[in-house]
Amino acid sequence: MAKQPGKVEPFKGVVQAVVALLVAGEYEELQRMTSGKRLTSTDIAAAVHAYGRRLVDLPLDALDELDVVEIKNAVPSAWSVRVNLWSAEEGRSDLTLELTVKRATRGYNVEVDDLHVL
Repeated sequence: MAKQPGKVEPFKGVVQAVVALLVAGEYEELQRMTSGKRLTSTDIAAAVHAYGRRLVDLPLDALDELDVVEIKNAVPSAWSVRVNLWSAEEGRSDLTLELTVKRATRGYNVEVDDLHVL
């Protein structure tokens, strides 16, 4: 995926909200926010547990380093976003969160596509 910094600005807030819920262990709320379309709260909890480290909030500059790819011909507009997560034990971790962000009437909708070690 190619980084597209200009594409990130409009939906940084929704990405930050998803990561905050993940860090707080609010998996049920994260499922509600994302409609649990791809991963359920149980799936997300299992991935975090299997990773075995304590996730922490992203440093501010990490939101400027998201990998963003526009999904061509998507209606409404949509982007694939890859977020490198951070842990207390490692700093920048090997755990990656993959999202689909879609333009909505008010703001953006988001789906968690995957949570895995790269």
